[in-house]
Amino acid sequence: MSTPSHPPHEASPKRQAIVAAAARLFMADGYGKTSMDAIAREAAVSKATLYAHFASKDQLFATIVGDACGRIALQDGTFDTGVTDMRAALASIGERLLRFLLAAETQAIQRMVIAESQRFPELGAAFLAVGPQTFLSHLAEWLAAQSAAGRIRIADPAVAADQFGALLRPLLFLRALLSVPPAPSEAEILANVDAAVSLFLAACAARSEA
Repeated sequence: MSTPSHPPHEASPKRQAIVAAAARLFMADGYGKTSMDAIAREAAVSKATLYAHFASKDQLFATIVGDACGRIALQDGTFDTGVTDMRAALASIGERLLRFLLAAETQAIQRMVIAESQRFPELGAAFLAVGPQTFLSHLAEWLAAQSAAGRIRIADPAVAADQFGALLRPLLFLRALLSVPPAPSEAEILANVDAAVSLFLAACAARSEA
């Protein structure tokens, strides 16, 4: 998988136009049928300009996913360093993550990856690297800090982060991913987060709250 040639925070008009055009085409036509030529035409930029910003199609896709995660999942304050209530902190993280997973943009990206990653392994690799793996890496670092502070007891922060993330992908998530009605209700979202946090804290033997 290629790595972005420009920082994620760069927001030049041409870069924005390219990313927006690529997202539209990927969602409408799929990853495999979308060419770099088509993206350049849709964005109204030259191929030279397109390749100056993105060296490959998988790099461009990775940028779309990374930008989505940056806007929704990894907002400032997601991983609070001044934790006083572990349950409340985990609930805040869990709610942000579950709402992110249920967002229309996220669901569209996941459906496309599932549909096409067997034919285009670089698509799945890009999605994992800048999506789930990036989030779980941040979560693991945060959990390690909470364990060091004595708020929870975990042996392997990376495993614990993965398990907490898994708890936040219940049937509710699969139902939404498959477009099976009804749409997730506010009560369902909050109940799923609460259940995930309770189970996680019980497993991790939170010292300050058990």
